[in-house]
Amino acid sequence: MDTISFKDFSKLDIRIGTVIKADVPEWSHWVIKLTVDFGKEVGERTIFAGMMKFYEPKDLEGKQFPFVINIEPKKIGPEEDMSQGMMLAADLITDEAKPEEGKPILFQLSEKVPDGTKVR
Repeated sequence: MDTISFKDFSKLDIRIGTVIKADVPEWSHWVIKLTVDFGKEVGERTIFAGMMKFYEPKDLEGKQFPFVINIEPKKIGPEEDMSQGMMLAADLITDEAKPEEGKPILFQLSEKVPDGTKVR
């Protein structure tokens, strides 16, 4: 396992956001398109999460999760859609021969916090 410095870790901007809308694009067979509210400072962002095999959009709407919001945007799908962050989840790998098929286990906050709250 590689290690990083605290300085490198502190470059990550991890914030709590509320999923205000979740749907599956017509072209998708694996990603869910999330509209996430990060409060006044950051606003709303579109983030794609490759977890359709394990979750439905209704499982995510109205819930808060941690996201890395300063990751480089990435084009997703054929329609120039951009993912503007990355949802964090634990990766439960049940078959070591297929680690890419691990189930994402979502983090749950013990209480609601304001959207945009920083994770440290």
